[in-house]
Amino acid sequence: MTNIRICLAGATGWAGSALARGIFAASDMELVAAVSRSHAGQVLEEAIEIKGLTTPVFATAEEALKTQPDVFVEYTKPDVAKFHILAALRSGAHVVVGTSGLSSDDYQEISAVAQEVKRGVLAVGNFALTAVLLQKFAEMAAKYIPHWEIIDYAHSGKKDAPSGTARELANRLSQVQESHLDVPLEAIAGPKESRGVRLQGSQVHSVRLPGYIISLDAIFGMPDQKLILRHESGSSAEPYVGGALLAIRNVSKLVGLHRGLDSVMEF
Repeated sequence: MTNIRICLAGATGWAGSALARGIFAASDMELVAAVSRSHAGQVLEEAIEIKGLTTPVFATAEEALKTQPDVFVEYTKPDVAKFHILAALRSGAHVVVGTSGLSSDDYQEISAVAQEVKRGVLAVGNFALTAVLLQKFAEMAAKYIPHWEIIDYAHSGKKDAPSGTARELANRLSQVQESHLDVPLEAIAGPKESRGVRLQGSQVHSVRLPGYIISLDAIFGMPDQKLILRHESGSSAEPYVGGALLAIRNVSKLVGLHRGLDSVMEF
């Protein structure tokens, strides 16, 4: 069987370097190109200190895509992610998206191009299994409990807010129903911002403080009872590697945009 040829954008970052190690160790994958402006012209062995990893590092996605990967993995920043994804699709690659911060409008454009070129895009707000399970449990809860809010926690330097995990959860819950507000936002006695942002039918609050890494609460309330679903991550990027490898192995089975790792999981 032919190995899956992969181009990894953001290969020298916190999550990307852990994924590069995972791909290198996988028997059914070949990392043919990496994108990192700060390490362009090197090989990954030099950039992230993995002996034998001779994958060339390119400054731009356009250069890296000339290696003709089967799958392009986007793990960079929101301001360039959409450009990378569209370029990869038009080059004939399927795409796995790990970058957070893309908007609903961004995904609408990506979806249209993916359908046009008959390629799959699997956008995953969080590859960790506990985050995937939180999303599934929250969808179940939203069928029965109409009141909920989402709290998104991250370190103080995280620029995108809400996080990709929170955006993905809000998108999923919008497919069930919109959360109910007993006091409409326009009737609040005080700044509307105190109630967070209304995102696809959910109230979302983003906390950015030192001491946090990535955490998410989905809080559901009923009279005299509440349900709190929480995902918390530690300092390692390892929890995201297994989910990302699963996405890479299965994205070629898809056509168009699919949101969430459970698109290729069985429950």
